[in-house]
Amino acid sequence: MSFGPPPSIYTESALTADRDRAKRRRRMLGAVIALVLTVLAAGGGLLWYGSGETQDDKKPTATRQAPDEVRETVEKVPASPEGMLVVEHDEENLAQSTDTNPRYAPGTWAVGKLVAKGVADRIEAYKTDSLNDTVAWTLKLDGHLCATTRHVTADGRTAVVIQPPQAKGAEKEGVCDQVVLVDLNTGKKVWQKKMPSANFAYVTNTNLTLTEGVVAVAWGRGSVAYDMKDGKQLWNGTTTSACEDKGFAGGRALLALLSCGEAPDATYQVQKLDPRTGKAQWTYRVARGVDSVYLPSSSPPVLAVAAGDISVTDLITLDDKGKHQASIALSGYEAKCGARYFSRPLFGVVENCDGMVVGRDQLFVMSKENIATGQPSDWIVAFDVRTGKTQGKFEGRELQMVYPLRMSGDDLLIYRRGAGAVAPAAVVSWNARTDKETPLLLFSLPEDSEADLSDPDESDIVFEQGRAFFAKRELVRDDEEPKDPVLMIVGIAGAGLEH
Repeated sequence: MSFGPPPSIYTESALTADRDRAKRRRRMLGAVIALVLTVLAAGGGLLWYGSGETQDDKKPTATRQAPDEVRETVEKVPASPEGMLVVEHDEENLAQSTDTNPRYAPGTWAVGKLVAKGVADRIEAYKTDSLNDTVAWTLKLDGHLCATTRHVTADGRTAVVIQPPQAKGAEKEGVCDQVVLVDLNTGKKVWQKKMPSANFAYVTNTNLTLTEGVVAVAWGRGSVAYDMKDGKQLWNGTTTSACEDKGFAGGRALLALLSCGEAPDATYQVQKLDPRTGKAQWTYRVARGVDSVYLPSSSPPVLAVAAGDISVTDLITLDDKGKHQASIALSGYEAKCGARYFSRPLFGVVENCDGMVVGRDQLFVMSKENIATGQPSDWIVAFDVRTGKTQGKFEGRELQMVYPLRMSGDDLLIYRRGAGAVAPAAVVSWNARTDKETPLLLFSLPEDSEADLSDPDESDIVFEQGRAFFAKRELVRDDEEPKDPVLMIVGIAGAGLEH
Protein backbone atom coordinates (compact mmCIF):
# COMPACT_ATOMS: atom_id res chain seq x y z
CA MET A 1 0.00 0.00 0.00
CA SER A 2 1.40 3.39 -0.98
CA PHE A 3 0.67 6.74 0.60
CA GLY A 4 2.64 8.71 -1.98
CA PRO A 5 5.17 11.40 -1.08
CA PRO A 6 5.01 12.67 2.50
CA PRO A 7 2.73 15.71 2.51
CA SER A 8 3.41 18.75 4.67
CA ILE A 9 0.85 21.33 5.74
CA TYR A 10 2.97 24.03 4.10
CA THR A 11 4.21 22.20 0.98
CA GLU A 12 0.95 20.97 -0.58
CA SER A 13 0.10 21.64 -4.22
CA ALA A 14 -2.20 24.52 -5.17
CA LEU A 15 -5.90 24.11 -4.41
CA THR A 16 -8.45 23.49 -7.13
CA ALA A 17 -10.71 26.15 -8.62
CA ASP A 18 -13.55 24.85 -6.44
CA ARG A 19 -11.96 26.58 -3.48
CA ASP A 20 -12.03 29.99 -5.17
CA ARG A 21 -15.57 29.45 -6.43
CA ALA A 22 -16.73 28.61 -2.90
CA LYS A 23 -15.17 31.77 -1.49
CA ARG A 24 -16.71 33.91 -4.23
CA ARG A 25 -20.12 32.37 -3.58
CA ARG A 26 -19.95 33.22 0.13
CA ARG A 27 -18.92 36.80 -0.64
CA MET A 28 -21.77 37.16 -3.12
CA LEU A 29 -24.30 35.77 -0.64
CA GLY A 30 -23.07 38.21 1.99
CA ALA A 31 -23.39 41.09 -0.47
CA VAL A 32 -26.94 40.11 -1.40
CA ILE A 33 -28.00 39.98 2.26
CA ALA A 34 -26.32 43.33 2.89
CA LEU A 35 -28.29 44.91 0.05
CA VAL A 36 -31.59 43.44 1.19
CA LEU A 37 -31.18 44.09 4.91
CA THR A 38 -30.15 47.21 6.80
CA VAL A 39 -26.91 46.82 8.70
CA LEU A 40 -27.50 46.32 12.41
CA ALA A 41 -26.76 49.65 14.07
CA ALA A 42 -23.78 49.65 16.40
CA GLY A 43 -24.94 49.48 20.00
CA GLY A 44 -28.53 48.83 18.98
CA GLY A 45 -30.82 46.65 21.06
CA LEU A 46 -31.28 42.98 20.29
CA LEU A 47 -34.77 41.54 19.98
CA TRP A 48 -35.83 37.92 20.36
CA TYR A 49 -38.19 36.52 17.76
CA GLY A 50 -39.30 33.21 19.21
CA SER A 51 -42.31 31.05 19.84
CA GLY A 52 -42.94 32.60 23.24
CA GLU A 53 -42.68 29.18 24.84
CA THR A 54 -40.52 28.54 27.86
CA GLN A 55 -38.43 25.57 28.82
CA ASP A 56 -39.82 22.85 31.07
CA ASP A 57 -39.62 23.57 34.80
CA LYS A 58 -37.56 20.41 35.09
CA LYS A 59 -34.24 21.52 33.65
CA PRO A 60 -31.36 19.16 32.85
CA THR A 61 -28.53 19.22 35.35
CA ALA A 62 -24.88 18.38 34.88
CA THR A 63 -23.59 15.13 36.35
CA ARG A 64 -20.38 15.35 38.35
CA GLN A 65 -17.56 13.88 36.28
CA ALA A 66 -14.13 12.52 37.12
CA PRO A 67 -11.29 14.90 36.13
CA ASP A 68 -10.11 12.70 33.24
CA GLU A 69 -13.53 12.01 31.73
CA VAL A 70 -14.43 13.80 28.53
CA ARG A 71 -16.40 16.90 29.46
CA GLU A 72 -20.20 16.97 29.07
CA THR A 73 -21.67 20.28 30.19
CA VAL A 74 -25.24 21.51 30.59
CA GLU A 75 -25.95 25.16 29.88
CA LYS A 76 -27.91 27.38 32.25
CA VAL A 77 -30.68 29.64 30.96
CA PRO A 78 -29.42 33.22 31.41
CA ALA A 79 -31.39 36.03 33.03
CA SER A 80 -30.99 37.90 29.74
CA PRO A 81 -29.73 36.46 26.44
CA GLU A 82 -28.40 39.78 25.09
CA GLY A 83 -24.79 39.31 24.05
CA MET A 84 -21.68 41.46 24.03
CA LEU A 85 -18.28 41.14 22.40
CA VAL A 86 -15.63 39.70 24.75
CA VAL A 87 -12.94 38.38 22.37
CA GLU A 88 -11.76 39.73 19.03
CA HIS A 89 -8.28 38.63 18.05
CA ASP A 90 -6.45 39.32 14.79
CA GLU A 91 -3.59 37.18 13.50
CA GLU A 92 -0.56 39.09 12.25
CA ASN A 93 2.23 38.57 9.72
CA LEU A 94 0.09 36.94 7.04
CA ALA A 95 1.71 38.61 4.03
CA GLN A 96 2.91 35.24 2.72
CA SER A 97 -0.41 33.45 3.32
CA THR A 98 -2.63 33.07 0.26
CA ASP A 99 -5.63 30.97 -0.75
CA THR A 100 -3.24 28.28 -1.98
CA ASN A 101 -0.89 28.61 1.00
CA PRO A 102 -2.96 29.53 4.07
CA ARG A 103 -1.85 29.61 7.68
CA TYR A 104 -3.78 26.75 9.24
CA ALA A 105 -5.49 27.24 12.59
CA PRO A 106 -7.02 23.91 13.70
CA GLY A 107 -8.58 23.47 17.12
CA THR A 108 -10.68 25.74 19.37
CA TRP A 109 -11.36 24.95 23.03
CA ALA A 110 -13.21 26.92 25.72
CA VAL A 111 -12.47 26.45 29.43
CA GLY A 112 -13.61 28.68 32.28
CA LYS A 113 -13.03 32.30 31.29
CA LEU A 114 -10.58 31.42 28.51
CA VAL A 115 -10.78 30.35 24.88
CA ALA A 116 -7.74 28.61 23.38
CA LYS A 117 -6.91 28.50 19.67
CA GLY A 118 -4.49 26.35 17.74
CA VAL A 119 -2.64 28.17 14.96
CA ALA A 120 0.43 27.04 13.00
CA ASP A 121 2.95 25.86 15.64
CA ARG A 122 1.38 27.26 18.79
CA ILE A 123 -1.72 27.27 21.00
CA GLU A 124 -2.81 30.62 22.39
CA ALA A 125 -5.51 31.46 24.94
CA TYR A 126 -7.50 34.68 25.24
CA LYS A 127 -9.38 36.06 28.23
CA THR A 128 -13.12 36.56 27.84
CA ASP A 129 -13.14 40.06 29.27
CA SER A 130 -14.08 43.49 28.00
CA LEU A 131 -10.58 44.19 26.66
CA ASN A 132 -11.42 42.00 23.64
CA ASP A 133 -7.81 40.98 22.89
CA THR A 134 -6.04 39.95 26.09
CA VAL A 135 -3.67 37.00 25.70
CA ALA A 136 -3.75 34.76 28.77
CA TRP A 137 -0.96 32.44 27.66
CA THR A 138 0.92 31.18 24.60
CA LEU A 139 2.29 27.65 24.27
CA LYS A 140 4.94 27.33 21.59
CA LEU A 141 4.92 23.78 20.21
CA ASP A 142 7.89 21.84 18.82
CA GLY A 143 6.33 21.75 15.36
CA HIS A 144 3.20 22.52 13.41
CA LEU A 145 -0.16 21.11 14.44
CA CYS A 146 -1.09 17.90 12.62
CA ALA A 147 -4.22 16.66 14.41
CA THR A 148 -6.59 17.99 17.04
CA THR A 149 -9.70 16.77 18.83
CA ARG A 150 -12.80 18.67 19.95
CA HIS A 151 -12.76 16.73 23.23
CA VAL A 152 -11.74 18.37 26.51
CA THR A 153 -11.50 16.63 29.87
CA ALA A 154 -13.62 17.68 32.82
CA ASP A 155 -10.56 19.39 34.33
CA GLY A 156 -9.66 21.24 31.12
CA ARG A 157 -7.06 19.21 29.21
CA THR A 158 -6.86 18.26 25.56
CA ALA A 159 -4.30 16.67 23.22
CA VAL A 160 -2.73 17.55 19.87
CA VAL A 161 -0.37 15.82 17.44
CA ILE A 162 2.48 17.89 16.00
CA GLN A 163 4.94 17.64 13.12
CA PRO A 164 8.54 18.18 14.29
CA PRO A 165 10.57 20.20 11.77
CA GLN A 166 12.82 18.26 9.41
CA ALA A 167 15.30 19.33 6.77
CA LYS A 168 13.80 19.65 3.30
CA GLY A 169 14.10 16.32 1.53
CA ALA A 170 14.78 14.44 4.77
CA GLU A 171 13.33 10.95 5.07
CA LYS A 172 10.93 12.02 7.83
CA GLU A 173 9.91 15.37 6.30
CA GLY A 174 6.20 15.89 6.96
CA VAL A 175 5.94 13.08 9.54
CA CYS A 176 3.64 13.77 12.50
CA ASP A 177 4.99 11.64 15.34
CA GLN A 178 4.68 13.69 18.55
CA VAL A 179 1.58 13.78 20.75
CA VAL A 180 1.20 16.47 23.41
CA LEU A 181 -1.27 16.69 26.31
CA VAL A 182 -2.01 20.32 27.20
CA ASP A 183 -3.59 21.91 30.27
CA LEU A 184 -5.84 24.56 28.73
CA ASN A 185 -6.23 26.40 32.05
CA THR A 186 -2.54 27.17 32.34
CA GLY A 187 -1.05 26.62 28.87
CA LYS A 188 1.42 24.07 30.22
CA LYS A 189 2.41 20.77 28.64
CA VAL A 190 1.36 17.88 30.84
CA TRP A 191 3.50 15.52 28.79
CA GLN A 192 4.86 14.96 25.27
CA LYS A 193 5.56 11.56 23.70
CA LYS A 194 7.00 10.27 20.45
CA MET A 195 4.59 7.89 18.73
CA PRO A 196 6.13 4.46 17.94
CA SER A 197 6.73 3.46 14.30
CA ALA A 198 4.86 6.54 13.05
CA ASN A 199 6.91 7.07 9.89
CA PHE A 200 3.71 7.15 7.82
CA ALA A 201 1.72 9.51 10.07
CA TYR A 202 0.95 12.71 8.16
CA VAL A 203 -1.41 15.64 8.47
CA THR A 204 -3.62 13.88 5.89
CA ASN A 205 -4.19 10.63 7.80
CA THR A 206 -3.61 11.18 11.54
CA ASN A 207 -6.67 11.01 13.81
CA LEU A 208 -6.70 11.76 17.54
CA THR A 209 -9.27 11.37 20.31
CA LEU A 210 -9.75 11.28 24.10
CA THR A 211 -11.75 8.86 26.24
CA GLU A 212 -11.88 7.69 29.86
CA GLY A 213 -8.40 8.82 30.88
CA VAL A 214 -6.85 7.72 27.56
CA VAL A 215 -5.36 9.55 24.56
CA ALA A 216 -5.60 7.47 21.37
CA VAL A 217 -4.01 8.19 17.97
CA ALA A 218 -4.27 6.28 14.66
CA TRP A 219 -2.67 6.92 11.28
CA GLY A 220 -3.54 3.96 9.06
CA ARG A 221 -0.22 2.19 9.37
CA GLY A 222 -0.43 2.15 13.16
CA SER A 223 -2.09 3.31 16.37
CA VAL A 224 -1.14 4.00 19.96
CA ALA A 225 -2.83 4.83 23.27
CA TYR A 226 -1.44 6.67 26.29
CA ASP A 227 -2.49 7.05 29.90
CA MET A 228 -3.74 10.61 30.22
CA LYS A 229 -2.23 11.02 33.68
CA ASP A 230 1.44 10.39 32.99
CA GLY A 231 1.77 9.62 29.26
CA LYS A 232 2.60 5.97 29.83
CA GLN A 233 2.02 3.91 26.67
CA LEU A 234 -0.90 1.51 27.23
CA TRP A 235 -0.92 -0.33 23.90
CA ASN A 236 -0.10 0.07 20.23
CA GLY A 237 -1.12 -1.55 16.96
CA THR A 238 1.79 -1.10 14.60
CA THR A 239 2.08 -4.67 13.36
CA THR A 240 1.30 -5.40 9.71
CA SER A 241 -2.12 -6.97 9.17
CA ALA A 242 -4.91 -7.09 6.61
CA CYS A 243 -6.80 -4.37 8.50
CA GLU A 244 -5.46 -1.00 9.61
CA ASP A 245 -6.64 1.45 12.27
CA LYS A 246 -7.82 4.55 10.38
CA GLY A 247 -9.01 6.47 13.41
CA PHE A 248 -10.93 6.48 16.67
CA ALA A 249 -14.08 7.97 18.14
CA GLY A 250 -13.84 8.93 21.79
CA GLY A 251 -15.95 10.53 24.47
CA ARG A 252 -17.90 8.08 26.65
CA ALA A 253 -16.37 5.04 24.91
CA LEU A 254 -13.68 4.17 22.34
CA LEU A 255 -14.54 2.99 18.83
CA ALA A 256 -11.97 2.10 16.20
CA LEU A 257 -12.46 2.40 12.44
CA LEU A 258 -10.56 -0.29 10.52
CA SER A 259 -9.95 -0.44 6.78
CA CYS A 260 -9.31 -3.89 5.32
CA GLY A 261 -7.71 -4.39 1.92
CA GLU A 262 -6.75 -1.78 -0.65
CA ALA A 263 -8.86 0.85 -2.41
CA PRO A 264 -11.10 0.72 -4.34
CA ASP A 265 -12.02 -2.69 -2.90
CA ALA A 266 -11.38 -1.87 0.76
CA THR A 267 -13.98 -2.89 3.34
CA TYR A 268 -14.55 -1.41 6.77
CA GLN A 269 -15.03 -2.65 10.29
CA VAL A 270 -15.92 -0.80 13.49
CA GLN A 271 -14.78 -2.17 16.83
CA LYS A 272 -15.49 -1.15 20.41
CA LEU A 273 -12.21 -1.27 22.32
CA ASP A 274 -11.27 -1.49 25.96
CA PRO A 275 -9.46 1.87 26.26
CA ARG A 276 -6.84 0.51 28.69
CA THR A 277 -5.90 -2.61 26.73
CA GLY A 278 -6.97 -1.97 23.12
CA LYS A 279 -8.76 -5.33 23.02
CA ALA A 280 -11.91 -5.51 20.88
CA GLN A 281 -15.17 -6.07 22.77
CA TRP A 282 -17.25 -6.40 19.60
CA THR A 283 -16.87 -5.95 15.83
CA TYR A 284 -19.37 -4.60 13.31
CA ARG A 285 -18.62 -5.29 9.64
CA VAL A 286 -19.80 -2.60 7.25
CA ALA A 287 -21.38 -3.83 4.02
CA ARG A 288 -19.27 -3.88 0.86
CA GLY A 289 -19.61 -0.97 -1.52
CA VAL A 290 -19.11 1.73 1.11
CA ASP A 291 -16.48 4.27 0.05
CA SER A 292 -15.86 5.92 3.42
CA VAL A 293 -16.98 5.73 7.05
CA TYR A 294 -17.08 8.32 9.84
CA LEU A 295 -17.78 7.84 13.55
CA PRO A 296 -19.73 10.85 14.87
CA SER A 297 -20.54 9.10 18.16
CA SER A 298 -19.02 6.30 20.24
CA SER A 299 -21.90 5.95 22.72
CA PRO A 300 -24.42 5.35 21.33
CA PRO A 301 -22.40 3.93 18.42
CA VAL A 302 -23.30 5.78 15.20
CA LEU A 303 -21.69 5.31 11.79
CA ALA A 304 -21.97 7.78 8.92
CA VAL A 305 -21.30 6.00 5.63
CA ALA A 306 -20.85 7.12 2.05
CA ALA A 307 -22.14 4.41 -0.28
CA GLY A 308 -21.45 5.10 -3.94
CA ASP A 309 -20.94 8.80 -3.26
CA ILE A 310 -18.31 11.12 -1.80
CA SER A 311 -20.85 12.55 0.66
CA VAL A 312 -22.50 10.64 3.50
CA THR A 313 -25.57 8.78 2.26
CA ASP A 314 -26.71 6.88 5.37
CA LEU A 315 -26.43 6.72 9.13
CA ILE A 316 -26.22 3.36 10.92
CA THR A 317 -26.95 3.07 14.64
CA LEU A 318 -25.77 0.12 16.74
CA ASP A 319 -26.77 -1.14 20.17
CA ASP A 320 -24.32 -1.55 23.06
CA LYS A 321 -23.39 -5.02 21.76
CA GLY A 322 -22.50 -3.76 18.29
CA LYS A 323 -25.67 -5.08 16.66
CA HIS A 324 -27.47 -3.11 13.97
CA GLN A 325 -30.42 -1.07 15.26
CA ALA A 326 -31.49 1.34 12.53
CA SER A 327 -30.47 2.82 9.19
CA ILE A 328 -31.34 6.39 8.22
CA ALA A 329 -31.15 7.52 4.60
CA LEU A 330 -29.75 11.04 4.33
CA SER A 331 -31.22 12.14 1.02
CA GLY A 332 -31.85 15.86 1.46
CA TYR A 333 -29.62 16.08 4.54
CA GLU A 334 -26.14 17.48 5.10
CA ALA A 335 -24.14 15.57 7.72
CA LYS A 336 -20.98 17.51 6.79
CA CYS A 337 -18.61 14.65 7.53
CA GLY A 338 -15.15 15.33 6.14
CA ALA A 339 -16.31 18.72 4.83
CA ARG A 340 -13.61 20.82 6.47
CA TYR A 341 -10.64 22.24 4.54
CA PHE A 342 -12.56 21.92 1.25
CA SER A 343 -13.06 18.19 1.86
CA ARG A 344 -9.34 17.47 2.20
CA PRO A 345 -8.49 15.00 5.00
CA LEU A 346 -6.48 17.37 7.18
CA PHE A 347 -6.05 17.44 10.98
CA GLY A 348 -8.32 14.42 11.64
CA VAL A 349 -11.65 13.62 10.00
CA VAL A 350 -13.05 10.41 11.53
CA GLU A 351 -15.08 12.11 14.30
CA ASN A 352 -15.87 15.38 12.54
CA CYS A 353 -19.45 15.60 11.22
CA ASP A 354 -20.36 19.27 11.64
CA GLY A 355 -23.91 18.90 10.32
CA MET A 356 -25.06 16.43 12.97
CA VAL A 357 -25.03 15.83 16.73
CA VAL A 358 -25.73 12.60 18.62
CA GLY A 359 -27.40 12.52 22.04
CA ARG A 360 -28.07 9.58 24.35
CA ASP A 361 -31.17 8.40 22.50
CA GLN A 362 -31.66 10.92 19.69
CA LEU A 363 -29.55 12.16 16.83
CA PHE A 364 -29.96 15.42 14.95
CA VAL A 365 -29.08 16.17 11.31
CA MET A 366 -29.36 19.41 9.37
CA SER A 367 -31.00 19.54 5.96
CA LYS A 368 -29.39 20.75 2.77
CA GLU A 369 -29.73 24.47 2.12
CA ASN A 370 -33.10 25.57 0.75
CA ILE A 371 -32.92 28.62 -1.55
CA ALA A 372 -36.69 28.98 -2.16
CA THR A 373 -38.00 32.48 -1.44
CA GLY A 374 -40.23 32.86 1.58
CA GLN A 375 -39.21 29.51 3.11
CA PRO A 376 -36.77 28.46 5.83
CA SER A 377 -33.18 28.31 4.59
CA ASP A 378 -32.83 24.89 6.25
CA TRP A 379 -34.01 22.81 9.22
CA ILE A 380 -32.77 20.23 11.73
CA VAL A 381 -34.53 16.88 12.15
CA ALA A 382 -34.40 14.69 15.25
CA PHE A 383 -34.29 10.90 14.84
CA ASP A 384 -34.73 8.14 17.40
CA VAL A 385 -31.43 6.28 17.70
CA ARG A 386 -33.12 2.91 18.24
CA THR A 387 -35.74 3.04 15.47
CA GLY A 388 -34.50 5.69 13.06
CA LYS A 389 -37.92 7.35 13.11
CA THR A 390 -38.23 11.13 13.10
CA GLN A 391 -39.11 12.77 16.40
CA GLY A 392 -39.12 16.48 15.69
CA LYS A 393 -38.13 19.28 13.34
CA PHE A 394 -36.54 22.65 14.08
CA GLU A 395 -36.90 25.14 11.24
CA GLY A 396 -34.53 27.95 10.41
CA ARG A 397 -35.80 31.13 8.83
CA GLU A 398 -35.45 32.74 5.45
CA LEU A 399 -31.81 33.88 5.13
CA GLN A 400 -31.12 32.40 8.59
CA MET A 401 -29.67 28.90 8.43
CA VAL A 402 -29.46 26.78 11.57
CA TYR A 403 -26.63 24.44 12.58
CA PRO A 404 -26.51 21.82 15.35
CA LEU A 405 -23.67 22.46 17.82
CA ARG A 406 -23.69 19.93 20.67
CA MET A 407 -25.90 18.38 23.35
CA SER A 408 -26.72 20.14 26.61
CA GLY A 409 -28.18 17.32 28.65
CA ASP A 410 -31.04 16.03 26.49
CA ASP A 411 -31.46 19.36 24.67
CA LEU A 412 -29.74 20.32 21.42
CA LEU A 413 -27.79 23.56 21.19
CA ILE A 414 -28.39 25.27 17.84
CA TYR A 415 -26.68 28.23 16.17
CA ARG A 416 -28.98 30.38 14.05
CA ARG A 417 -27.35 32.87 11.71
CA GLY A 418 -28.28 36.52 11.89
CA ALA A 419 -30.09 38.57 9.26
CA GLY A 420 -28.86 42.11 9.69
CA ALA A 421 -31.40 44.48 11.26
CA VAL A 422 -34.25 41.99 10.79
CA ALA A 423 -33.03 39.51 13.42
CA PRO A 424 -29.84 38.87 15.40
CA ALA A 425 -27.80 35.71 15.36
CA ALA A 426 -28.65 33.37 18.22
CA VAL A 427 -27.69 30.26 20.14
CA VAL A 428 -30.81 28.46 21.35
CA SER A 429 -31.56 25.29 23.26
CA TRP A 430 -34.17 23.00 21.69
CA ASN A 431 -36.04 20.08 23.22
CA ALA A 432 -37.22 17.88 20.36
CA ARG A 433 -39.76 16.04 22.51
CA THR A 434 -41.62 19.18 23.56
CA ASP A 435 -40.61 21.35 20.57
CA LYS A 436 -39.66 24.10 22.99
CA GLU A 437 -36.76 26.43 22.29
CA THR A 438 -35.04 28.71 24.74
CA PRO A 439 -32.76 31.61 23.78
CA LEU A 440 -29.33 31.42 25.37
CA LEU A 441 -27.49 34.17 23.51
CA LEU A 442 -28.43 36.89 20.98
CA PHE A 443 -25.74 38.86 19.13
CA SER A 444 -24.32 40.12 15.85
CA LEU A 445 -21.03 39.18 14.19
CA PRO A 446 -18.70 41.51 12.23
CA GLU A 447 -20.47 42.07 8.92
CA ASP A 448 -17.46 41.58 6.65
CA SER A 449 -16.51 38.27 8.32
CA GLU A 450 -19.97 36.87 9.10
CA ALA A 451 -20.08 34.52 6.10
CA ASP A 452 -16.83 32.73 6.97
CA LEU A 453 -17.33 32.77 10.75
CA SER A 454 -20.86 31.31 10.46
CA ASP A 455 -19.91 28.49 8.10
CA PRO A 456 -19.01 25.26 9.96
CA ASP A 457 -17.04 24.15 6.90
CA GLU A 458 -14.75 27.15 7.44
CA SER A 459 -14.82 27.90 11.17
CA ASP A 460 -15.09 26.23 14.56
CA ILE A 461 -18.30 27.25 16.35
CA VAL A 462 -18.03 26.51 20.07
CA PHE A 463 -20.57 27.29 22.80
CA GLU A 464 -19.54 26.77 26.41
CA GLN A 465 -20.72 28.26 29.71
CA GLY A 466 -22.84 30.95 28.08
CA ARG A 467 -20.15 32.04 25.62
CA ALA A 468 -20.08 31.58 21.83
CA PHE A 469 -16.81 31.48 19.90
CA PHE A 470 -16.30 31.63 16.13
CA ALA A 471 -12.78 30.78 14.97
CA LYS A 472 -11.44 30.44 11.43
CA ARG A 473 -9.52 27.30 10.49
CA GLU A 474 -7.55 28.89 7.63
CA LEU A 475 -6.04 32.37 7.66
CA VAL A 476 -5.29 34.27 4.47
CA ARG A 477 -4.00 37.80 3.94
CA ASP A 478 -6.18 40.59 2.63
CA ASP A 479 -4.89 41.05 -0.92
CA GLU A 480 -5.69 44.78 -0.81
CA GLU A 481 -3.79 45.23 2.48
CA PRO A 482 -1.50 42.18 2.65
CA LYS A 483 0.43 43.46 5.69
CA ASP A 484 -2.67 44.06 7.81
CA PRO A 485 -3.68 41.58 10.54
CA VAL A 486 -6.65 39.31 9.80
CA LEU A 487 -9.53 38.47 12.15
CA MET A 488 -9.08 34.94 13.54
CA ILE A 489 -11.51 34.54 16.46
CA VAL A 490 -14.57 36.31 17.87
CA GLY A 491 -16.17 35.60 21.24
CA ILE A 492 -19.59 36.67 22.50
CA ALA A 493 -20.91 36.38 26.07
CA GLY A 494 -24.16 37.26 27.77
CA ALA A 495 -24.21 40.84 29.04
CA GLY A 496 -25.12 39.60 32.53
CA LEU A 497 -22.46 36.90 32.61
CA GLU A 498 -19.46 37.29 34.90
CA HIS A 499 -16.54 37.60 32.52
